[in-house]
Amino acid sequence: MNFALPINPTNRANSRATDLAAAQPWVRNSNRSANGRMEMSSAPHEQFQRASAPQSQAAVAMPGMLDFLSAPGGDVASLLVRRCAAAQNPFGRFLLQWHVEQQRLYAEWLANGAAFSKRAFDIVVSFMFLVLLSPLFLAIAILVWLEDGGPIFFAQTRVGRYGQEFKMYKVRSMCHNAEQRLKEVLEKNAHKEGITFKLKDDPRITRVGKWLRKFSFDELPQFFNVLIGDMSLVGPRPPMPREVAKYALAQRRRLAIRPGITCIWQISGRSEIDFSGQVKLDVDYIENQSFWTDLIILVKTVPAVLSGKGAC
Repeated sequence: MNFALPINPTNRANSRATDLAAAQPWVRNSNRSANGRMEMSSAPHEQFQRASAPQSQAAVAMPGMLDFLSAPGGDVASLLVRRCAAAQNPFGRFLLQWHVEQQRLYAEWLANGAAFSKRAFDIVVSFMFLVLLSPLFLAIAILVWLEDGGPIFFAQTRVGRYGQEFKMYKVRSMCHNAEQRLKEVLEKNAHKEGITFKLKDDPRITRVGKWLRKFSFDELPQFFNVLIGDMSLVGPRPPMPREVAKYALAQRRRLAIRPGITCIWQISGRSEIDFSGQVKLDVDYIENQSFWTDLIILVKTVPAVLSGKGAC
């Protein structure tokens, strides 16, 4: 017995059409809901653009166009809103970038401004002294050469900032073999601590050299060391490598800055101060250095040198 019903193609097509028509309202509603969701999601962005556009235009047009660069009263939230609004146009972004660059330069000046000013001052003053003292250099050179016919200048290895060695220039005030004769006079060292060496009547010093050392004229070529950056006008005196080898850790703080032609103990007794006293004064200078301190030391150096007190 066959229970299968005959399939009518026409009825089947009509049934599918009826099902599709019933589903269309749901499809339309779902599409409408998706579009509504998209419109709702984009609405806040459009509202923000509409709200920020007048503010950004006002930031450009108003006289106080740079108000968004600072936060009056410390209101950080309003500052962020104003900066975000200003960033919506090219000119506002340019002002923000300019503000960042200005702050960067200001931070660099706070960190390195004092060192830059000191270096600029060293270059100007050392160049000026080298030019103005050139006649004195010529007279000294003639006197040194006439005494023994030897070289006029003497280059000695010294230790500078951070332990870097350099050649320090001086007018020769000793005999030719002064370094070879050093062992003969070491036991007569006036500095009992044994790190630095000073001798009142050093037999190696020439007759012209005694006069040069009394007024520190033998140190004048060090203006060239200042000009090229090995030294500064004011700072701890540069030690020799054999002296640095005997330094304790605390004494190496003297090497934290560029050595100088003159220093605070140069105007407070010069070589009469022992090494530990020199280190204390140098460290005090390093911790409290300033442009005005350097200027005072330079001014006081002139009478200290001309008096010849403490020279050897």
